[in-house]
Amino acid sequence: MGEKLKKNWTCRAVCHTGYGMKMTMHIDEALLKRVMERYECETKTEAVEMALREMDRKARFRELGMRGLEMTPEEIGAAVDPDYDVNAMRVAETPTKYGKK
Repeated sequence: MGEKLKKNWTCRAVCHTGYGMKMTMHIDEALLKRVMERYECETKTEAVEMALREMDRKARFRELGMRGLEMTPEEIGAAVDPDYDVNAMRVAETPTKYGKK
């Protein structure tokens, strides 16, 4: 094997093992296509990874809510500005867009 080829092969192997693993999965193709289109994912891997990250985010957020931020209801109430307008913040917030921009 040539030195250049060997060097490229080693880099690819290290990059692949550092990133994740290749696997076979049975996924509803219509669902995957809708997700890829809606979130502008260019690859199936990108769509699956985005969906997994979102599910992980939701689970961690739910766990945080179940712990109650480790504060009493009174402490939580005292931590919120009484003039805070959630609707105004939602209007001002830029929505998250998944996939390629």
